[in-house]
Amino acid sequence: MSHHSPDPPPGRRTTGPLDGVRVVELAGIGPGPFAAMLLADLGADVVRVDRPGPSPLGGDPARDVTNRNKRSVLVDLKSPEGPGTVRALAARAEILVEGYRPGVAERLGVGPEECMAGNPALVYGRMTGWGQRGPLSSLAGHDIGYIATAGALSMIGTPDGPPVVPVNLLGDYAGGSLYLTTGVLAALLTARATGRGQVVDAAIVDGTAHLTAMFWGMLAEGTWQDARGRNLLDGGCPHYGVYETADGGWMAVGALEPQFYTVFVSLLGLDGEELPDRADPRNWPELRAVFTARFKNATRAEWTALFEDTDACVAPVLSLHEAAGHRHLTGRGTYTQAYGITQPAPAPRFSDTPGTLRLPPAAPGAHTPDVARDWDVPELIEDHR
Repeated sequence: MSHHSPDPPPGRRTTGPLDGVRVVELAGIGPGPFAAMLLADLGADVVRVDRPGPSPLGGDPARDVTNRNKRSVLVDLKSPEGPGTVRALAARAEILVEGYRPGVAERLGVGPEECMAGNPALVYGRMTGWGQRGPLSSLAGHDIGYIATAGALSMIGTPDGPPVVPVNLLGDYAGGSLYLTTGVLAALLTARATGRGQVVDAAIVDGTAHLTAMFWGMLAEGTWQDARGRNLLDGGCPHYGVYETADGGWMAVGALEPQFYTVFVSLLGLDGEELPDRADPRNWPELRAVFTARFKNATRAEWTALFEDTDACVAPVLSLHEAAGHRHLTGRGTYTQAYGITQPAPAPRFSDTPGTLRLPPAAPGAHTPDVARDWDVPELIEDHR
């Protein structure tokens, strides 16, 4: 079943707010493709430059949701014509995104100097873990090491257990992709105003460190301990955490404000007047024990029915499949069926130029002739002869 986004308002026929923006993505894995997907979801014409040969991760390209809304061309960067073909694409683009180790794009002949020589307004986005400079910049790495180094991984988990790995959402996608997209769009505003492009150095360690800004303020004022599982928002606080239910499910509690906490304890069947003062962290272990025991008395479905449609700020912990079927998310169309795959719809929402799901995940090289024509890059076809 294919999905079509709602029609834009009368008079507007756009693919999204970035309609008409041309982006070249030099194929990689992880945060670069996700950043380019986000630009594509928002309407940009993203051309992914894939290399001949098998996918680096070996998955099925038809199910790689991070390549939706893109077109793919095949270019062998190791061939004599390859770098010139990429430079020809870059000459017709506003943004280029690459995720190689520092120095690799330059060695291949598609670095910022080479690409901006033919297009001084080009925004050249660089996605790495360690950044373009610094003692570790030339080393390999992955999300888990970047967030460990940036201090964020130390904050997640129980005080007596190991740090908990937040899949690769925190480093790759939050600290990496979202900062790269913010950076290239900000630089695009400058380039359009001045005619001058620039290089955007998006390092996952920088973005992840930036995400911890609030906690550095709390550390400075003494309201945050630099230790896992002892604070208001890291599971240390009994009214902000998860509790197991009778059937092995989990409920997430976020009853921070006094008025929500009152509703929460009342629905748990407790007398708030008889509970110890939650404002004193010395009482937290006792409160946690009380809440833990109560949640064990009923199933996740029973607690969900009790807390639903109240301001107790309690929600069931849903799996991915369950989330896609939740009444609020189905009501909003947060998840959608597109091209045979359940997947998140474009976000955020725009009142006048909604993002669209217009193309399935791009098979490597599938759009080479189309892009050669649309972007007027005959080198794409010649490169294949």
